[in-house]
Amino acid sequence: MTQTINFNEISVHPSAEESPGFLLWRVSTLWRKAIEAVLKPLGLTHPQFVVLATTGWLTRTGKRASQAEIGRQAALDPNTTSQILRGLQAKGLIERSQSTDERSKHPVLTATGAESLAKAMPAVESADAAFFASVDLKGSAILKTLQILARSKPLKNEREPI
Repeated sequence: MTQTINFNEISVHPSAEESPGFLLWRVSTLWRKAIEAVLKPLGLTHPQFVVLATTGWLTRTGKRASQAEIGRQAALDPNTTSQILRGLQAKGLIERSQSTDERSKHPVLTATGAESLAKAMPAVESADAAFFASVDLKGSAILKTLQILARSKPLKNEREPI
């Protein structure tokens, strides 16, 4: 027996296409697929690219960045950040030096990691440009809205990244 649900009773949205959460899910899923397609030939997963790029960005001036800082910037929890960094280290893309505090490590790109990022970044930015081509990012509020949402805090029942 099929059960029917009266969405007028359980949702404030008249349709899924008017739910910001559903739309964000759908857009992010489509976008991730586009990004993953350009990263796969380069031997990187999307999370690996994000952590590699974040590491490169935070250390670009020669400053040291901790794993915790990288995780915060990428909005990842400490365990996930550490796991991704271990994978990047196994591929020879980063090195992690021990801090004076034995619990803290400071990842840096290796020459191979910098080369990999130099190939991956333009590929990802090209995929981004193609994905967002139908939207005027500079002339609309979309970019500003995404920046505001990216700074938002997790809900109280969620674990805050690092």
